[in-house]
Amino acid sequence: MTLEADLRDKIIASVEAGFADQLAFTQEMIRFPSVRGAEHTVQDFVFRQLSDRGYAMDRFEMDRAAIESHPGGSPWTDEHSEAPIVVGIHRPRTEAGRSLILQAHVDVVPPGPAEMWTHAPFDPVIEGDWIYGRGGADMKVGHAANLFAMDALRRIGLQPAATVYVQSVVEEESTGNGALMTHLRGYKADAVLIPEPEEEKLVRANVGVVWFQVEVRGHPVREMGAGANAIDAAYRVIAELRRMEEEWNTRKVGREHFENEAHPINLNVGKIEGGDWASSVPCWCRLDCRIAIYPGTSAEEAAQEIRNRLGAFARSDAYFANNPPLVTFNGFYTEGYVLAPGSEAESVLGRAHEAATGKPLETFMTAGYLDARVYALYDKIPALCYGPSSQNIHGFDERASIASIKRITTAMALFIAEWCGVEAA
Repeated sequence: MTLEADLRDKIIASVEAGFADQLAFTQEMIRFPSVRGAEHTVQDFVFRQLSDRGYAMDRFEMDRAAIESHPGGSPWTDEHSEAPIVVGIHRPRTEAGRSLILQAHVDVVPPGPAEMWTHAPFDPVIEGDWIYGRGGADMKVGHAANLFAMDALRRIGLQPAATVYVQSVVEEESTGNGALMTHLRGYKADAVLIPEPEEEKLVRANVGVVWFQVEVRGHPVREMGAGANAIDAAYRVIAELRRMEEEWNTRKVGREHFENEAHPINLNVGKIEGGDWASSVPCWCRLDCRIAIYPGTSAEEAAQEIRNRLGAFARSDAYFANNPPLVTFNGFYTEGYVLAPGSEAESVLGRAHEAATGKPLETFMTAGYLDARVYALYDKIPALCYGPSSQNIHGFDERASIASIKRITTAMALFIAEWCGVEAA
């Protein structure tokens, strides 16, 4: 059932009426420096906001044993966040429509040197059409949109005529275990909508991601030319990993959604550290790496290929033959997914998007991790990842388009109304 024009117009006007409050709310969220492990205060804030709106509340810790025993669980390390997961539950008087999960994450990547930002990273400055701040675009603007799309219905005396779970998770930037924990907790719906910053498009295909660490050992002596320099040796490991990356990219041939991409599989050597003293030959060096994998390739298959590749390389290297590098997996260990076209949820989102933007909904492949994989792979429900336009995600001066945020929030409110149906609040 499509929305009647009168109701559609009321919802659009309601989003507009609440948008100043939505921006202020978003700024408040950005002020929380919720890097990995420091998300407790922002989750308390989210809990209060949902509770004040009358949602039934659930706040729970992650179950390490359950996560580690699940095929979609990523390794648990000392750096793993212990912040809780927060879920607000809207229950209708009559369950007449289709249920929905609205999900967002509150964890953000490290901001890097503050002097490289135009504004302080957690100062949510608004300039022109842009709202700045680390974690604003990715994805506190989407988090706020989840709440305010629901608010827009209530403002005109309506609410969804189906159960809606508003989920606030952590560990999206490191393992994906937060979203997996909501699945393990038992939350399930007929569809999920995640407003990640996706340029007002729907994600059709998404890579999996694997994090791994390579440790190289050297042989320290005072005479520089006599020992084995672990840092120098690490460069040879990187070169081999780059060769593997190029080989994986050749496998795009015949893969729908990937074969026309110039470089769909990206290896990032994100961190390197080693040595103890400028005048000593370094006896250790560690590389922290991230690489993408195609949908349909499991994390375990990719990990085994990485192990085999570096093992074969070590046997061919004069030094590594007797001192092979040690490989461990310490973060993302996740499979990618493809969203099958033709679902009713996608059709409803398409109508909502066109009403909000005046343009047909486009789809595309994105080469980063998305929590949507949990719902696509394990709940097997339509997983709609769709959100506003942004710039400099994970970089300096991260920012989101304010006009786009309003359009996306409007589309979300229209989607909720049609997908779930509405009843008097």
